[in-house]
Amino acid sequence: EVQLVESGGGLVQPGGSLRLSCAASGLTFDVFAIAWFRQAPGKEREGVSCIGSNDGTFYVDSVKGRFTTSIDNAKNTAYLQMTGLKPEDTAVYYCAALLEYYCSALGAPEEVDYWGKGTLVTVSS
Repeated sequence: EVQLVESGGGLVQPGGSLRLSCAASGLTFDVFAIAWFRQAPGKEREGVSCIGSNDGTFYVDSVKGRFTTSIDNAKNTAYLQMTGLKPEDTAVYYCAALLEYYCSALGAPEEVDYWGKGTLVTVSS
């Protein structure tokens, strides 16, 4: 049984930082890539980042230089470190697993095999 559980969301002021975690069970990162998506109110879900089993990464242009994704294999946990947060980053952030995907580009929602339930990030003063 595959489970992805996000944590680390919350309220932060513009310019602040948060680190999101995605604890995975029932899968290993040598087979699955981990991607982060976000969905703001009234908008469609969009890809944010991707990290593959080969450690290759990809980011949407709007977060390049501000967000960093990584994996701790010992803890079977993936992370999204977010800095320089902007109000437009406000969204529910979802962790997702993609089978045999190496993140030479962002994954699409249609390519996702498993989803977490999401964690809310609110950037506001």
